[in-house]
Amino acid sequence: MGLVCSQIEVNYPEFKLSLDLKVAKGELVSIIGPSGCGKSTSLQLITGLIPTESGSIILNDKDITTTAVWERNIAMVFQDYALFPHLNVHQNVAYSLRFKKIKRKEIIERVNQMLSLVGLTGYGKRKINSLSGGERQRVALARAIASEPQLLLLDEPLSALDARMRKHLRQEIKNIHQATGITTLYVTHDQEEALTISDRVVVMQEGKIVQFDYPEVIYNKPASLFVAQFMGDGTLLPSSIIEEGQIELEEKDQLFFRPEKVVVQDDLTLPFADFKKSVVFEEVFVDSYQYTGDSYLIKCKYKNHTILARCPYKPKSEKVSLSVRVEDIILF
Repeated sequence: MGLVCSQIEVNYPEFKLSLDLKVAKGELVSIIGPSGCGKSTSLQLITGLIPTESGSIILNDKDITTTAVWERNIAMVFQDYALFPHLNVHQNVAYSLRFKKIKRKEIIERVNQMLSLVGLTGYGKRKINSLSGGERQRVALARAIASEPQLLLLDEPLSALDARMRKHLRQEIKNIHQATGITTLYVTHDQEEALTISDRVVVMQEGKIVQFDYPEVIYNKPASLFVAQFMGDGTLLPSSIIEEGQIELEEKDQLFFRPEKVVVQDDLTLPFADFKKSVVFEEVFVDSYQYTGDSYLIKCKYKNHTILARCPYKPKSEKVSLSVRVEDIILF
């Protein structure tokens, strides 16, 4: 049960999309990747807005590959929300229910239930143009889930909102998903959003899925250098920069590690406690730093290479030592 996209292919003059994906029923999966990698195209294939050239789409054990768009029982929330400005909030949420031969009383109850779920109780009579961006996003979400779809597709629904509102609403979306249990695909360009909201994450590159795994695996054990660098800050160094024997290179020639894995030592008279289990960089100079609220992101220079480190305090000295545990270093 769930969604199975098997060997789907679509060819364009300068682009080819290949999609093999299995999403469990009730799972929330994010799709992330650079612009033009095929994220939104994948959603349009699943909804039937774009026909497949080969392969199959199975939803809850039913083959919907050639099923008409309106018969797939799939709901989609677009980036611009696509609400009807001439209808009020209640009428927008009730729109799809009017075509299902549902009694008026049941529609009213269902709409009120959806508005309560998205935190908009009492907003039914308001005009769409009177709502904030965050409120419109909630109305679009309420309208999408009102018809009880088997699959919910969200195409960058928070991209038009400010950072504070995005953080608030992505938690709301996660809460709503947990309350409804609807299988959900969530396209985003925001790495933090994908990692925090998802049960699993799909990373796409040039029309292909390059990694599909749990958020912590995607972040800490990326399958490729592309995934490592795309999913967050990090330092990439040639293996020749460290002393022989400090780490088993396994015929790899590049080292990658996250800034929060770096220990900063600004008192050079003190040794690192786990020296034998770490790669240590000495004679490091602090080039610049940024205060990010809970810590400092420090840019350091070591033998003409840049190392990023995250530290809870601003280093007292311009000259520091850095340490990274061997187990936190990824080899490419």
